[in-house]
Amino acid sequence: MQVTETLNESLKRAYKIVIPATEIDTRTTQRLEELKDQVRLPGFRPGKVPMTLMRQRYGKNVLGEVLEKAVQDSITEVIESNALKPAMQPNIDLVSEVEAGKDLEFTMAVEVLPVIGELDFSIVALEREVAEVAAEKVDEALEDLRQRSKTHEAVEGRVAETGDMANIDFLGKLDGEPFDGGAAEGYDLELGSGSFIPGFEEQLIGLKAGDAKTVEVSFPEDYPAENLAGKPVAFEVTVKEVKQAILPELDDELAKKFGKETVDELKEAVRGDLQGEYDEVSKAKLKRKLLDALADAYSFEVPEGLVSAEFDGIWQQLQQAKEQGSLEDEDASKSDEELTTEYRSIAERRVRLGLLLAEVGQRNEINVAQEDLNKALMREMRRYPGQEAAVINYYRNNPQAMESLRAPVFEDKVCDFILELAKVTDKPVDVDALLADPDANAAEVTSEK
Repeated sequence: MQVTETLNESLKRAYKIVIPATEIDTRTTQRLEELKDQVRLPGFRPGKVPMTLMRQRYGKNVLGEVLEKAVQDSITEVIESNALKPAMQPNIDLVSEVEAGKDLEFTMAVEVLPVIGELDFSIVALEREVAEVAAEKVDEALEDLRQRSKTHEAVEGRVAETGDMANIDFLGKLDGEPFDGGAAEGYDLELGSGSFIPGFEEQLIGLKAGDAKTVEVSFPEDYPAENLAGKPVAFEVTVKEVKQAILPELDDELAKKFGKETVDELKEAVRGDLQGEYDEVSKAKLKRKLLDALADAYSFEVPEGLVSAEFDGIWQQLQQAKEQGSLEDEDASKSDEELTTEYRSIAERRVRLGLLLAEVGQRNEINVAQEDLNKALMREMRRYPGQEAAVINYYRNNPQAMESLRAPVFEDKVCDFILELAKVTDKPVDVDALLADPDANAAEVTSEK
């Protein structure tokens, strides 16, 4: 095999590779010899088929197989002998026609990963915003628990007020005709909950059991059912019962409903949950600051192929958002040229950060264990209360989906490793300042890998 380097510029490498016809012929003969014991031809014992007949019968197919393997073997040898670390699959182009008895000549173009020098994360200085749980936030959370635990009991002779539960029968009509989904009997509607069409609940306030009323409202313009969106309708409503809300006392009995023995235990649990939420926000904001700092501190050339692939993914999402009318206003006002420039830069940043984090992980033997994936799966389950079993089944039945959890887990572990080496100082802030993030959308686009 003859190998000639034709390009060595930045991260790009190119080679001209020639495999002599004699080597191809030798490989072909060897492969045909291997097949002789397997073929069965009339008049010949196994393994005794003449080579001339083998070439005549199977030579063309075997040649294709041999050439394919010869190319793959050559690529592997060039990569190993030149200590290349390809960023993507090499691009192969045949120079000569593939024919028996002729040299096989082709070119290989490949982009390699950049060499990342020394990494000193002690120079990275960051502020971590931290917030303590205020007593009023605990009180608000406890009040929410009370509201979630409230019951309702019927009241006689009193008109319905905001916060009451009205048990109603209703029949909706569009242009005088009933429409699908517009009727129910014995429906419990909490007045003031905002669960019905705007204007519906307010018109029931002041009615008592036994009262009937025609409620006239209009469906919102963005209502999912196109035949009803923006249309005025009339509901014939009969109030069957009015029930007032009964809030439980904040006592040990309420605490037991939430798995605690006393009110004090419930308060501490609520405080712990809120602190956990604040700490997660703090961690996410610190990670975003870290990625910004790394992007500023480390600059190296990145493979164009990886950047193009990343940009193509971003651009496809933009086009889908444009078609669906969900493109951000800021992006909608820009030309394709402006968007290309902006998001090409974002793609390059993402690739650079990805390569940097991968290098840190490799140098420090940071791996994702099955236990890490299990924890990530538990976090996914908590995002869908009441659907935990469906989430588990989805990931169990989709190995690729389970594997998709690996990348963000790896990224988090590498970032945690870097933060241990960086200079991180805590900055106490109030909760509103911690949760307020006017640049959240932009930061997510530019920082999140």
